Amino acid sequence: MIWNILDIFFVIFHTSLIFFNLFGWIWKGTRKLNVITLSLTGVSWLFLGLIVGTLGYCPLTDWHFKILEKLGKTDLPYSYTKYLADRLTGLDINASLVDNVTLYTFLAAFTISIVLNIRDFVKRKNKK
Repeated sequence: MIWNILDIFFVIFHTSLIFFNLFGWIWKGTRKLNVITLSLTGVSWLFLGLIVGTLGYCPLTDWHFKILEKLGKTDLPYSYTKYLADRLTGLDINASLVDNVTLYTFLAAFTISIVLNIRDFVKRKNKK
């Protein structure tokens, strides 16, 4: 029972974080937090990935997949976004396609977030 609850929690939390990373730059009030969560995601994927030996490492994925293993799930994919896409659609979506879409949308969101945060900073500075 607890593993099912934790599974639902991670699906909701991790998916919400992904959507916030992708779209949190839209609202001026969330832009600073958005660039922070995007930066933490990038640091995790790159630097934590180098430490654990897997680029793209995410501790949330690691923890969630351990819960799924307790629930008897096997043959889990490498990435959470592939797992989520498959779980939501019932399909077996190509892992390379999912990884590429994940990387490029992350880079686009990160770039937009940085540009808008810099623009907001410059506007605030010029008002003073």
